[in-house]
Amino acid sequence: MKPAAFVYEAPESLEEALELLAEHGADAKPLAGGQSLMPLLNMRFAQPTVLVDLNRLRALGSITPQSSHIHVGATARQADFEASSAVRTQIPVAAAAMPYVGHFVTRNRGTVGGSLAHADARGELPLLLAALGGSAVVASRERGERNIRAEELFVTHFTTSLESDELLVSSSWPTETDGWRFAFEEFAQRHGDYALGMVCAGAQIENGKIREARIAVSAVTDHPVCLGEAGELLVDQSPSPELARAAGAMARSAVDPHDDMHASAAYRRNLTGVLVERACSAIFGATR
Repeated sequence: MKPAAFVYEAPESLEEALELLAEHGADAKPLAGGQSLMPLLNMRFAQPTVLVDLNRLRALGSITPQSSHIHVGATARQADFEASSAVRTQIPVAAAAMPYVGHFVTRNRGTVGGSLAHADARGELPLLLAALGGSAVVASRERGERNIRAEELFVTHFTTSLESDELLVSSSWPTETDGWRFAFEEFAQRHGDYALGMVCAGAQIENGKIREARIAVSAVTDHPVCLGEAGELLVDQSPSPELARAAGAMARSAVDPHDDMHASAAYRRNLTGVLVERACSAIFGATR
């Protein structure tokens, strides 16, 4: 199939892009890397009447280290994010997870902001942003900019809390500092396929004790979810293989995945426990 007819717009400024979104609302669709949007257009699952190409907005493509986070413009390519020396040294979990994002060719075109706004529950970048406690800046012509925490940004599969006239313009990625260590685990039938389950876990360890912890899962849920009880289980404990197994067991009981043609709910539930145990073990091993 081919896309339904649409009007193509290529604004030269953010203001012009926001004007187009305000004018056309839900009938307009932003285009960044197009790695998710173009298949949807071709299959007519998405039928916007106006396509707003953001690729001339050079200011949205920056990756800038700040004191406690890395500022990533919406149109920064996933490959540039993966290769960034700042990301590799300050957010190593993100650099480790990026090879799981599609394939090398798609990462050359796919954008960080596009993946976040697309909000695929099987997407690695939304999970990472949620687990790290990051946020996104969105803008509209009428209301200006607002900051949305990742836990409030992702609502359900392919759905965010953005309004129809809002554009995701950047994201803020907290760096791994103050004793925090993170680990990412994913399992798919083939490398590059959509994940059957994925986990990003983090722990702040001081003097041999876990002071704070986060365990976030996706693909087995309809959006990235932080498993509060599993994270709390680790707090004030000393890292150990037994503690990693206990966190995996609690995560296994906390998720309620679905059956589909690729895996049963029981398989996905057990997989979640295995991935959480692996992620915790990796964190604990790195801090010894």
